[in-house]
Amino acid sequence: MLRTVITAAIGLGLLATGCAPDSEAPVKVSVLSLSSNGKYVPTQVELTTIEDIVGLKGTVGDLQGGARIVIDVNDPALNNATEETIGEVLLKKAGHDVKASYISQKDPATGEDILWPADFHSWNMVTSYYNLERANEYFRTVGNMKSIDFEPVPTLYYFPEFVIAQNSKDPARDNAIFYPILQSFLVLPFEEIQRAPLPLNAGVMAHEYSHLVFNRLAYASQSFPLSLITWSQESPSQGANVLKSFDEGLADYHAYGATCRSPHGCDPAFLSSSFDNGPFSAVTAERDISKGDRCMSQQLWNNLVGLDVNTFSGGGNEYKVGTILASALFQAGRAQNQEAVLQRAVVAAYYDTSPTNPGIFQFTERFLNNQLGFTLALPALAIIGHISDLELRKAVCNEFVDHLRIPREWLIGDNYCPASTSAGATCPSIVIN
Repeated sequence: MLRTVITAAIGLGLLATGCAPDSEAPVKVSVLSLSSNGKYVPTQVELTTIEDIVGLKGTVGDLQGGARIVIDVNDPALNNATEETIGEVLLKKAGHDVKASYISQKDPATGEDILWPADFHSWNMVTSYYNLERANEYFRTVGNMKSIDFEPVPTLYYFPEFVIAQNSKDPARDNAIFYPILQSFLVLPFEEIQRAPLPLNAGVMAHEYSHLVFNRLAYASQSFPLSLITWSQESPSQGANVLKSFDEGLADYHAYGATCRSPHGCDPAFLSSSFDNGPFSAVTAERDISKGDRCMSQQLWNNLVGLDVNTFSGGGNEYKVGTILASALFQAGRAQNQEAVLQRAVVAAYYDTSPTNPGIFQFTERFLNNQLGFTLALPALAIIGHISDLELRKAVCNEFVDHLRIPREWLIGDNYCPASTSAGATCPSIVIN
């Protein structure tokens, strides 16, 4: 479908004359964006952070092509790598600056020059940059983050060869990833996802950008998060499992929030434009955060507290727990008509040095030597403690107790949940062990 759109769009620009693109922001350019009718269409936008429109570099990202990244546990160099040298070990080919091509066309209404990408990869790359820019804008405005929180500027490796040797000798496909070890994004070539490749899906890119934000704040920008690494060496790995679940669930919740600022509007099933009618169509239903019947099951709870992190993640459990978390936040924010307020509170909960209202990072430090104490309740309390509106706080408390099955007594306290917090009747009771 998108190749047809791109071909038609290029045809529209063939009557225009070419010129050297002006890289001084703001730059008016066409990208592929999801419209209000659910179709991806060429859309004129302004890139406000771009510094090099051809090389697609700016203050929110730096696109690099031709990279080869290999993760091989049997690589001798990996055993001697440090946090400073790990990038050199994994990057077998560092890649090079990308080069987007454009056709310049006058806007008939304003007479201004509009840059139209001249080929598929140019459309894909400039849309990827635009989606990073929109995600950054969401966190700066809704999340109230400062520019310094996003430094250094992350690299986006465009269509790299990304090999995980223990899985396959062939490069991975059909994914968009924030890879914390490199503090970079990876947009992989697509093969089975033909409806809308992932870098064109603004919700997917906002999800990955949320992982960057979680790393910068809840992990204090650690490429190897100390809590996650420490807890992953133990079995069971309850603390690590909880952290990974919150990271995934909050990424989905913020991705939803970012879609609310798009022409298409709020989309709690943002994966649908890429996954529907394809081999991954079931994922859309599994990750739709608008469904109000998401419940922590006994088996999922047992997995959370009883499995090592590799087995837990191997079964996709962090996505299952994360979807319940995101749905609980969605229901509370929507019911109180305070979604932006809740989204800001969630970001504020990532890092807070207040001794009476610690953030998630501070809780991980406090329980670094006792991950069994890092239950679902702790990051939940960090969020609850940063909600100033009492009715919204109460709604979040009720959703957490009902859907995540966190015992109410774990959440009740000054600045946290009120004594009136109750589970409701949506989800069945489970045994907390």
